[in-house]
Order: sequence, then C-alpha cells, then structure tokens
Amino acid sequence: MKILIATGGTGGHVYPALAVASELASRGHKIAISCDGRVDKMVREGMPAGAKKIHIWASGVGAKSKAQQMFALFKIAVSAFALTLRFIFSRPSRVVAFGGYASVPAVFAAHVWHIPTFLHEQNAAIGRANKFTMRWVKTLMTSFPTVDGMPKKSSAKIIYTGLPVRRDFIERAGAKLPGKSHLLVTGGSLGAQILDEVVPIAVAAMKNKKVFVTHQTRPENVEKLQMFYAKHKIHANVLSFIRDMAGVITDSDLVISRGGASTVIELETIGRPAIIVPLGINPDQAANAASYARLGGGFAIEQSKFTQKWLTATLDELFDNPSRLKKMAEKSRVENMAVELISDAVEK
Repeated sequence: MKILIATGGTGGHVYPALAVASELASRGHKIAISCDGRVDKMVREGMPAGAKKIHIWASGVGAKSKAQQMFALFKIAVSAFALTLRFIFSRPSRVVAFGGYASVPAVFAAHVWHIPTFLHEQNAAIGRANKFTMRWVKTLMTSFPTVDGMPKKSSAKIIYTGLPVRRDFIERAGAKLPGKSHLLVTGGSLGAQILDEVVPIAVAAMKNKKVFVTHQTRPENVEKLQMFYAKHKIHANVLSFIRDMAGVITDSDLVISRGGASTVIELETIGRPAIIVPLGINPDQAANAASYARLGGGFAIEQSKFTQKWLTATLDELFDNPSRLKKMAEKSRVENMAVELISDAVEK
C-alpha cells in the first residue's frame, strides 16, 4: 500500500510518526511523510530509506495575534487545496495523521477522496487541531486510556494504542530501580524555571544528603545551578541537554518532570516513579499528569502547590523508603506496543 504519514510541527508529533513510518516501511509499504519547515530536518534525518517527503506550508495557530492567526489558517487552507490536487495524480491508500496543524491538510484531502484516515492523539486531552479534524476521520488512536474533551457528536472508533517511543526506551522496559538514590530533574528541551527554583533548595534542605542529582536545565542556568549544588555539597550533574534520555531515566530512582505526553509515556514504558509538575497554562499536560498519577506510580502536583517545603518532605519520605519507590515503579509500568498496534490497525 501507499501510506501517507502526516506530522505536526514539533518533535512530539514527529518522533512517533517516524517510528510508525519505519515499521510500515519494514512491512513492505511505500511511505510518504508530510511536514512543514519547522521539522523538515528532523524528518529528513529520521525517515526510512525510500520514503518521500512532502512539504506542507503551515504553522501553529494558537498564542498569536488575530492577524497572525488568520495568516496561519490561510497557509493551512492553501496546503489543503494543494494536497487535494496532488491526490488526483498520486493518491495514498491510507493516511495516518499524528496531530498538529500541519497534519490538517492531509486529513482534509483524504476526506475529499474518501481515503481511510487514522488520527493519533498524543495527549490525554484532545488538541485543537485533532478536535477540528475529528469530523473527517473514522478511527482515533490514543496514547492514554481516556481522553478529555472529545467531541460529543463524533462517531469515530477509538482505539487505545499508546504512544510510539524510540527503540532505546523499549529495550529498557521494566528495568529494575538502581537503588542508589538517583534523582533526575528534567523540564524538557528548554528546561523549566519552576524546577530550577524549587528543586535545588528542596534537595539542600533534605535530611538524606546522599541523593545524586542529574539536573537538565537551560544553557544559561547551568553554571548557577552547578555552583549552588557544589556550595551545599550535593553531588550533581547539571546539563543543558541529555542525549541518552532513556539511559538516564533507567539510572534514576525518581524523576521530577513536566507533563509532556512523550515524557509521561517514556516514564511508563521504562517504569519509573515520578513527580510531575504540568505547565500551568497547558491543559494537555495536566491531563497527562493525572493519567499517570492514577496508575499509582507518582504524583501530579499543580505548579502553585509545588513548594520547597512540600518537595523536601516528599523527597525525604520517598528516599527513606526504597521499598515504596520500588512499588511505585512497578505500578507506573505500562507495556508499550504502540508501533505494532498502530501499524496493525492501518493494515487492517
């Protein structure tokens, strides 16, 4: 079959799409991947051999002025029209969309030509682009067992597949806790100011001073945090970028992070206790964190309640009770078969 994989404008949309593209290509299907300029390099470097790349003129719509929003919608409309025309001459058998505004043109064009379309929602609360395109798809695949904000009138079939992650996370699935009081702090690619402000002070106030901290932060904060940890005689490795995130998560007994879908699913795949502090203005992250907390593997705490006093007490309690951390790790573990489940659904 000819299969078009439609991605959004961030790594959170692209990496799962590339994982599925590689699996489908290995099964003998011809793959094309659509994306906009923001992730062009990311797609080119990760796409399977023999796949084609289709450029989409698109950008995000949210958090912009009215004029910018209108222009963004215009670009999406133009791309939808262009892709609809393209399908006259080169029509895929299936379209698999991974959300984001850059995937809207492919879903629309597939709807015009009655092409079976599969839409994937990475968060535990449906995004605006996916909520808009739900009217044109028959099948929605989800990263989490439940998804908030689903359109009430939607007739789409919902399949819980999970979220595809990189192979190195799958290889470490179910790894035992190291039991060395290792704490990982990660706020995503740009770090998180609230974690930088609260975590070091909370660790410095702990009774258990044997904790080793790996702290990922913004480049401009590295030296300041290094000096703080050294001053308080805390063993720490402060980095602006973690290349082997799967390895670092595996080597950690507890993780403090934001609530991005990829991060939460990676924690569930390996099976690690966590304190998740969702970005306050992002309902998607709050829903992801709540879904994780329901497993019993950790805490979802609002940013306003994430205080030094609360964190110090929580860290002391957890690191003084390794058996509890072990049980939390076991509860957080969710088997990840997302790539296989999505690929099977598309083939059927």
